[in-house]
Amino acid sequence: MSKTERSLTSASVVAFTPRVAPVEADEDVASVIEVLQDQLALAREGKLRSVAVVSVSADGEAVGTQWSCKVGDVTSLIGKLTVLTHDLMAERR
Repeated sequence: MSKTERSLTSASVVAFTPRVAPVEADEDVASVIEVLQDQLALAREGKLRSVAVVSVSADGEAVGTQWSCKVGDVTSLIGKLTVLTHDLMAERR
């Protein structure tokens, strides 16, 4: 028995139970969850090839972007995010 095999057979597995932070289920939280669930459903069905996400922290200070896309989709995603940005800014006024 090799050293690797011995360590694998003697290794113990510890159960991991993630702790969920308590959050009040208000309309805004429900809206975010609904949008994410809709996108997950489309991804599971194989109907998505690219996704871009812009996240803003609860205090409005931090903004993050994440994306997953095919090479040719970068320009399209940037264009759609630009349109979304203009729509959101117009809504603020």
